[in-house]
Amino acid sequence: MRGIAGNHGADGKARREDEGLPLGARIGGMLQLQMSPLIRAQANGSLIAMPRDADTLILAVSQIKLNLAGGLYRYYLAKGDDDAKEKFLQLYADKDGKVAEIMYCTQLARVIPETAEDQDAYTGRSGFGLGDQTYTLWREQLDDVGLSEDELATVFGDSDRLDYVRDAGDRNATFVAPFKGTETRIDDAGGVQGLKQEMYFMPYVRELAAGGSEYLLITTEIISSVNGDNSKRGIHVDFVIGIPVEQERVVIQ
Repeated sequence: MRGIAGNHGADGKARREDEGLPLGARIGGMLQLQMSPLIRAQANGSLIAMPRDADTLILAVSQIKLNLAGGLYRYYLAKGDDDAKEKFLQLYADKDGKVAEIMYCTQLARVIPETAEDQDAYTGRSGFGLGDQTYTLWREQLDDVGLSEDELATVFGDSDRLDYVRDAGDRNATFVAPFKGTETRIDDAGGVQGLKQEMYFMPYVRELAAGGSEYLLITTEIISSVNGDNSKRGIHVDFVIGIPVEQERVVIQ
């Protein structure tokens, strides 16, 4: 994947900018995912949102370059630009390009850090905040994310909180600086439409009631350009739920 460019090859033909992605993904491709891991996770109290029947078309792809070995890729089934409800398949490929981890991810919420103090906390610049040893979601925080009372009861049971632990660095450390890097997302094969943004990223995880893991991916995104327009800037923090899936459960055509 080369990025937002719209370049042409030596023969004058438009060059695809979404070539060479793991699992042969491309914009306009069809993604089929076996549902059993998601059904099982949701039944055991996960906050993951189930895909709709229409959520099979890859609308955009991105490469995330962070300060870690290997690379992260996201294949978007819903971009969330208008409703903050992203859905994507996230893949981690090791330094040799081999897919080592796949998650199906759905956005839970988006917040705007309006003060300098909030922005410092959500980027870890203060030495606390994003990168702390644990993160807690409170039931009252999720009153407006579209979950029914029955769904909230399945997730929380008799508790009013969900506790996650940091899934990076030394788990005994009180703080680990978040991963930092950039995401380049392209929305068409020619790489004309898309966005670029700076990212501060930290994964957290909790064990579900009957086994299995649910990830809470917290990402502060500082938009630097949209469709090549550098005047379109902004900052927000995305809270995304991820459920691991085995590679053999994913088919991309």
